[in-house]
Amino acid sequence: MHIYFVDSFTSQKFKGNPAAVCLVERELDNETMQNIAAEIGFSETAFIQKIANNTFSIRFYTPKKEIPLCGHATLASAKIIFDAVNLDQISFFNCENVELRVKKKDSKIEMQFPIYDTEAFEVPKTLINALGINQIVNSRYSPKNKIILIEIHDSETLAQLQPDFLALVHSYSGINGVLVTASSVDPEFDFQYRYFWPWAGTNEDPVTGGVQTFLTKYWAEKLNKNELNAFQSSKRTGKMTTKLFDDYVLICGEAVTVFEGQFKD
Repeated sequence: MHIYFVDSFTSQKFKGNPAAVCLVERELDNETMQNIAAEIGFSETAFIQKIANNTFSIRFYTPKKEIPLCGHATLASAKIIFDAVNLDQISFFNCENVELRVKKKDSKIEMQFPIYDTEAFEVPKTLINALGINQIVNSRYSPKNKIILIEIHDSETLAQLQPDFLALVHSYSGINGVLVTASSVDPEFDFQYRYFWPWAGTNEDPVTGGVQTFLTKYWAEKLNKNELNAFQSSKRTGKMTTKLFDDYVLICGEAVTVFEGQFKD
């Protein structure tokens, strides 16, 4: 089985979010895929298998569990396929049979993801303290993603957050992660964000595309604009553009392949 390491949502190696992409030629059981993802240790490993000429199944595994949707691993998988075959458009079907349509646009890749609603949510004080936040602007909850959204006042404070991850895990249960976001002081971007998810994956995800299923809508309504530039202010950093439509969101970014290898049986 061929495997690739791809840095997503960046044009530079060793930036963005690294994903592993495994090209599956024969069926793998869930335990094997989970063991491979844990061995690699990236926030996500994608397993893709060809269904038709331009259609593929895709499964996403963190080091801890399978998840239904992942933006940066979808981008990484599309990068590998587009580099290998003469196609400009492909479709992935995830474990919930959701179709993710992907297009190649020059050096960038554009992905069509679903939109999920958020609801009002009161964040426990213990969780806010574990994040190291003094004051919040707003908070929401995405039931589909099981992610808490917290808006704070400025992106400079956001970049400096140093959560207590042990306290964070014990502050709340039954969720996948917490997303902290703020309007951007950098005029190149509309908003910035970071994603912490020790409940389901790693302590911090370097660059997260899947949260745009609800985060783009949140900022589009707040800023009254449908095309947005986003920056993830993690240590590795990453950026993307998004565009909101009535029933889907387009997520556009770049990716760089940094490693190619082969698993041994």
